[in-house]
Amino acid sequence: MNIQSCVEVRNEWDIVKARQSGRNIAKELGFGTVDQARITTAISELARNIYLYAGKGEVTIERTEAGSKLGLKIIAADSGPGIKDIRRVMEDGFTTSGGLGAGLPGVKRLMDEFTIDSKENEGTNITAIKWLR
Repeated sequence: MNIQSCVEVRNEWDIVKARQSGRNIAKELGFGTVDQARITTAISELARNIYLYAGKGEVTIERTEAGSKLGLKIIAADSGPGIKDIRRVMEDGFTTSGGLGAGLPGVKRLMDEFTIDSKENEGTNITAIKWLR
């Protein structure tokens, strides 16, 4: 079973598309409604960051496995300006957009695994995984 979706993010409607796609895949994989909500919230936050800070990018949502574990992997990638200070953006309450600042630390809390790779003037690549329990 190859469950995967890739959504280009260029406008606010694409954020909605990415969320819906993530919820559908999470449901297909057997995630409960609470985890579906966590996953769609994380996708929404990552897609919104692409839209706000990079202008365009893509969110890939796919089934993933590790040994006997089954999960959902989200990859948010852009070739925008990158993140100058990753430690700073991972602090609760830090915001550059005037938002609530739940952003990336919130995504990290919602998911089971979270990695961020960003280079100034080259872009950002964030991977987050939620494992099925």
